[in-house]
Amino acid sequence: MGYVKRLVEDDLVSKMSASGALLIKGPKSCGKTETATQYAKSILKMDRDPQVSVMMRTNPQLLLEGETPRLIDEWQEQPELWNYVRHEVDQRKTKGVFILTGSANPPENVKLHSGAGRFTVLQMDTMTWQELGYSTGNVKVSDLLSGTVNDYYEPAISLEYIVDRICIGGWPTLIDSGLKEALNMNRAYIDLLCEVDISQVSGVKRNPHKVRSLLRSLSRNIATLVDNKTLGKDVQLNENNELSRNTLSDYLNALSKLMILFEQPAFNPHIRSAASLRKSPKRHLCDPSLAVAVLGLGKESLMKDLNYTGFLFESLAIHELNVYAKANDATVYHYNDSYGYEVDAIVQKRNGDYAAFEIKLGVGYIDEAAENLKKFEANIDSGKMEIPKSLNIITGTGMSYRRPDGINVISLVSLGK
Repeated sequence: MGYVKRLVEDDLVSKMSASGALLIKGPKSCGKTETATQYAKSILKMDRDPQVSVMMRTNPQLLLEGETPRLIDEWQEQPELWNYVRHEVDQRKTKGVFILTGSANPPENVKLHSGAGRFTVLQMDTMTWQELGYSTGNVKVSDLLSGTVNDYYEPAISLEYIVDRICIGGWPTLIDSGLKEALNMNRAYIDLLCEVDISQVSGVKRNPHKVRSLLRSLSRNIATLVDNKTLGKDVQLNENNELSRNTLSDYLNALSKLMILFEQPAFNPHIRSAASLRKSPKRHLCDPSLAVAVLGLGKESLMKDLNYTGFLFESLAIHELNVYAKANDATVYHYNDSYGYEVDAIVQKRNGDYAAFEIKLGVGYIDEAAENLKKFEANIDSGKMEIPKSLNIITGTGMSYRRPDGINVISLVSLGK
């Protein structure tokens, strides 16, 4: 299969026209380089050219020479290059000169200049169902955020189809792969992450067994409000391993730098009740296929444990919403309060407009989810903030339709940006 157009490309073009250099960041193998290549006229691969380290010591300026836009791939291999790029952008005073791609966040001592004319930043993720062609995209997040969804109806899909897609994930290199090959590739990704990447990202040798234990714990607790203390206990109980508080925190920070760990922040609305709001984030991996891989699971085990598969499906839906939200200048939150009420996802635009989502793998909990959404809406203090533009239930095996009460039931194969 040839190149598949990505949803971030409109944003990429817009940011290139607004700044001298664009930084594209995202987890390894999510497609950053391939997408950047579509727009670059010259390419420097920092991790493959043996002359790079020599030139960095002698004349780094030569690395910046080439037809523009010039793509500098895996720039973080030589983080000192950042300042040379910055000065070059200042001197040339033109837009769209450099595209930098990297699978790790810059070190703390590298300051990202995001002002007009210098740097802009674009976050990429693994591919969505709309990009992969699994979803029609007929129910758009943009419409849900404005409350202007047209009538729709689409049939349901099978549980087996969903489980297959969760196991394979949204990796561009696996588009044409079968299930067995994808599982092997994803497990190899985890091996490399534990044994090489996590030590390289901060220049500190990490214990691969402890990294794997932490990843397994994060995977067991995916899409939940698990805190560091609980993770530590889980690692000790289930992995027969010990992680000190500082080590656990360091490992989590390293996973965040590699953009493997995604934290879904808490929503903070004005509510009528006296409940206190939970402020902890929900934790996800950058693609739920990694949770399947690190736990050594497969299709059969997920079909037998639908409770856990439901958490993976929620994480998958959050992944999809996150990409579609960013395309609409919005952020994905969760709601959880001390009275036990929770909403799986709140997607809010910068202007304050928002939509609420419950996520259910099967149809058996749709009525319960609808009542939960109504309670959430009723608890919003409408004198201080607007009520949601739409109430929505994302389902796996259910069909897509609008309920008589106005709540949208949306199969993941209908959802788009």
